[in-house]
Parts: sequence; structure tokens; C-alpha cells
Amino acid sequence: MATRHDTAALPLKEGGAAPGRPPADAVPDDKDQRRRARLSRRWQRDMRWSPYAFVSPFFLLFLAFGLFPLIYTGWASLHTVELTDPTDMQWAGLRNYTRIFDDDFFWNAAKNTLTIGIISTVPQLAMAMGLAHILNYKLRASTFYRVVMLAPYATSIAAASLVFVLLFGRDYGMINWGLHFFGVDAIDWQNDKWPSQIAVSSIVIWRWTGYNALIYLAAMQAIPQDLYESAALDGASRWKQFLHVTLPSLRPTILFTVVVSTIGASQVFGEPLLFDANKGASGGAEHQFQTLGLYLYEQGWVNMHLGRASAIAWTMFLILILIGIVNYVISRRLRASS
Repeated sequence: MATRHDTAALPLKEGGAAPGRPPADAVPDDKDQRRRARLSRRWQRDMRWSPYAFVSPFFLLFLAFGLFPLIYTGWASLHTVELTDPTDMQWAGLRNYTRIFDDDFFWNAAKNTLTIGIISTVPQLAMAMGLAHILNYKLRASTFYRVVMLAPYATSIAAASLVFVLLFGRDYGMINWGLHFFGVDAIDWQNDKWPSQIAVSSIVIWRWTGYNALIYLAAMQAIPQDLYESAALDGASRWKQFLHVTLPSLRPTILFTVVVSTIGASQVFGEPLLFDANKGASGGAEHQFQTLGLYLYEQGWVNMHLGRASAIAWTMFLILILIGIVNYVISRRLRASS
């Protein structure tokens, strides 16, 4: 007969919990509460201030290299100060501003900046739109073509300008060599006013057309295909689809590129500086392609007039603000009309 061995059950604590386990409704002691409260406050501070810590390097660099130079040039523009002794400032008020506005070279530089900006911006954006429209269709090696579009933008300004100087040479340049077959006499691209401005504008066009083409391409790929399918069902050709579907959808992008290109044209500096045969800041022997950027450089770093150069810089800054205001007004009207 089997023998039964009964073992006594372990005694249970009050509440039925297993031995060694704290009860479910156990209240933490004061030390544990303080630790949890401290961790909670640390977590709240981390969530609140971490984003500011992540973006703080940008603001520190902006304060050091953006805001401080802006304020300092504004203060220097109200003084007579030379670059040889920048600490010796003599109050001049608005004399530097009135003096540059009475300077014929300033207005000549402003006109050259305007004409170079128009000559470079209009063909540049038109060519960029055409290239983007071609790349928007399915092509073989489309990635390769997009990389090629960015190659001029990644090229050094100095290297590109020196190549264009050789191309536009009067005696041995390839441009005059090609024009000779069409019966055109040799053009002095560096000393004549309009040819020199066209040559400088061609450098800007070559460098920025591909960049703007990729911006237009990205905007075109965001247009819904249903619009093109509906237009095709209505019998619209590709040209009409481009006029009535693509262009209206690209209004904000076109406005953006126009504003950015206008700002860039007002700051053109490296191209005319390196295109000058004398490698000076005069923009040619007769200042025929001197821009506002070159005029500022000439006054500040050649003539050593730091106060006058600061006034020119602030004048250019106010022009950019005016361009921004015009952009804001036009964009609001476009949004309202759409």
C-alpha cells in the first residue's frame, strides 16, 4: 500500500502574497518618491531645453559671423574710419550715404548690376525650365544627367572664370574663332561695355542654370499626374499641357527662383573680378562691368575707406530687404488668386 507524504504549505502573509514580495498596494517610501520626482524634473528639463541645445551652434555662429558684422558695419557706416586704423572712428552721421549717392561710380555700378542681373537671370531661368521639362520625361541615365546639371555649380568660381577668360579672348579666344566663320569681326570682350557684360553674365548662366533646373524638376515631379491625364483626354498637346498645367503649378517655385536669382545677381563679385584683365576691382578700364560688389571691395580694400564701404554694404542690404518685401506682396497675391 502506497504511503502518502503530506507536506505542510508555506505560511502566507496577509493579503495572500508570496513570501518576499511586497504587496501590490505598497506605498513607496520618501526616498523613492524624491528619486522619482527628481527624475521627472530632469526629464521635463531635458524635453524642454534639448531642442535649443541642438540648434544653439547655428545661433552662436550666426551671432559671431552674421549679426555682429552686420551691427558693426552699420555703426562704422556712420563714421569716418580707414581700414589701416579701424579703431579710430570719427562721427560722420549720414555723410557716407550722401557721398556715395553723389558718386557717379556708385550709380554706374548699380546700372551694371541691374543689366548684368537681367542678362543673366532671364536666359538662365528660361533654359533651366526647358532642361527640367526635358528631364521630367523618362530618359535613360537620368541620374547621370542630373549629376551633370550640378557639375557647374560644384565647380570653383575661380576655375570657371579663368576658363571663360580664355574662351572670350580677343585674339585667340574660341568664341571669336567661331564667330569668324560667320563673318563677324573679332570682339573685344573685356574692354567693350556690352560684350563684357554679356561675357560676365555667361559665366553666371553657366554656373546656375543646372541648379535651377533641378529645383524646377523637383517641383514638376510633385505635380499630380491626374492633371496631365485629364488634359491629354481633352486633346491637349504636350506644349499646351506645359502652358496650362505645368507653368500654373510652378508659380511659387518660379517666384522663388526669380527672387533668389535676383539676390544673387545683386551680389555678383567673383565673376567680374576674375574676368578683368588687370585683375583689379575697377571692373574694366572704364568701369564697364563693375558691380556693386566690386565697388564695395574697391572702396573698402583698395581705397581703404572702411566707413564708405560699410555704407555701401548697408545700402545693398536695404535693397535686399526691398526685394524681400516685393516677394512677400507678390506671393500673397498669388496665394489669394489661387
